[in-house]
Amino acid sequence: MTYTLYTEATPNPLKVLIMLEELGAQYKSVKVDFGKEEQKTPEFLKINPNGRIPVLVDHDANDFIVIESGAILQYLAEKHKTLMPTDPKEKSEVTQWLMWQMGGLGPMFGQLLVFAAAFENTIPEATNRYHTETRRLLSVLDTRLEGRSFLADEYSIADVASMAWMGPVERVGWDMADWPNVKAWFDRCMSRPAYAKAIEALGDLPEDVRMSTFRKATVGLGS
Repeated sequence: MTYTLYTEATPNPLKVLIMLEELGAQYKSVKVDFGKEEQKTPEFLKINPNGRIPVLVDHDANDFIVIESGAILQYLAEKHKTLMPTDPKEKSEVTQWLMWQMGGLGPMFGQLLVFAAAFENTIPEATNRYHTETRRLLSVLDTRLEGRSFLADEYSIADVASMAWMGPVERVGWDMADWPNVKAWFDRCMSRPAYAKAIEALGDLPEDVRMSTFRKATVGLGS
């Protein structure tokens, strides 16, 4: 099975790369250069009118396009019948924690990075708001993982979604030890071969280039 993934070195595409590596799927990564605003070109907007990454193209399904990282994870899990239970209650549990990440942890962490890094904390009220809420969400995650190996009964796309957003914890200067259950869970997730392969496939940017690109792509600052 062959896929094309439009990506950049950020957490949401990392989710999909982890999933593709878990599947052992054949795929090609196409980097979208935010610094050059390639996500705003007519060519890319034909693929995703929302102008965001990741985007998955399934070449075995007549080039079917899937946007939004959570939707991509669900599509792949259901197509390949893995990392998603079939029992309605168990499936709901996985979906609940996938939606929790999509609607909470990811957006809040993203906004924290905008105001703490891109705006260089020039709006302290906003920075403090996202700082407090992101730490609260990490505490929710820590509570959920008390006595659990994974977010649901078994490793699933819910874990894939949240684990991809653990990198920014240290980037904002926090110690993962503040959330011991999260740390143990993340270590467990990182030990899976798919994680290391996905990190390698994602690539990375030097911090100054990362933030310059981040500013231009998200808030229109810098070059």
